Amino acid sequence: MRCVFVGIEYAGKSTLINLLTEYYRHRKLAVHVDDHFTIPDSTLSAESRAAYVDFPNDVKERMQRMQIQYHVEVIKNYPNTLIAGWHIEEAVYTTVYGGDPESSYYQNYHYRAQRGYETQVMEARLPDVVLIHVTASDDAIKEQMEVDPHEYQVIKAEDIPTLKRLFEEEIDKSLFTQKGRKIVLDTTDKTSSESLDELLLLSEPLITFGELAIRSMPVPDVPYQVNYKNGIRKLEPA
Repeated sequence: MRCVFVGIEYAGKSTLINLLTEYYRHRKLAVHVDDHFTIPDSTLSAESRAAYVDFPNDVKERMQRMQIQYHVEVIKNYPNTLIAGWHIEEAVYTTVYGGDPESSYYQNYHYRAQRGYETQVMEARLPDVVLIHVTASDDAIKEQMEVDPHEYQVIKAEDIPTLKRLFEEEIDKSLFTQKGRKIVLDTTDKTSSESLDELLLLSEPLITFGELAIRSMPVPDVPYQVNYKNGIRKLEPA
C-alpha cells in the first residue's frame, strides 16, 4: 500500500507506521518511510532540530512546501510508501499555531496548493493509495501526552477538540476521501497490535491483488531466509 497517515499528534500514527514497516519487511518487501513532516523534523540531528525551531517563518514555510511537493514523487515512485502527516498536518497546525509565539509553526501557509498535491498523485492512477485517519479519544490523547511526551510537542491539551475537528474537516475535503480511498482508525483502548490488525482489515477493500497475495502468504514468526529448491520457494529459519 501507499499510505498517508494523518491525524492529531499522539493518536498513534508513528506506532502504526513502525508496525506496518516491520510487517512488510518481515515479508521481505522494501518499504519507504517518511515520518518527518512535523516541525522540527524528527529525523534531523538534535543540533539541527534545536536550530530549526528558531528559523525564520519564511524559511520554515519554504522548506516544508518543498518537501511536501517532493513527496508527491515519492508516493508515485515507491511501493509500500508510509508517510505521516504530509500536507494535511501542515494545514491544520499552521491554522491553529501559526500565530502562537510559543509554537514552531508559521503563518501564511500556501493552503491553496492542498488539492494540487493530491491531484498530482491521483493523475498517476495508482491503485493502492490509502488515506488513513488515525484518531483517539480526547482522554486517550491527554494520557499519552503525559505518559510519553514528545521533545517538541506541537499540540496543547486545551486545543484537542478543535484540532480533531479541523483534521476531520480537512480530511473530508481530500480528493482521496472523495474517491473512496480513506479509512478511519480509532486507537482508543486498543493495543498497538490490535490497531495494526484493524488497519489491515479496514484497508483490505482498497488493496491490490498482489498485496492480498502477500498478506495471505504464511511466514515464520522467527527470522528466516528465502531459498529455492527444485524451483520451489522455501522459507527457512535464518
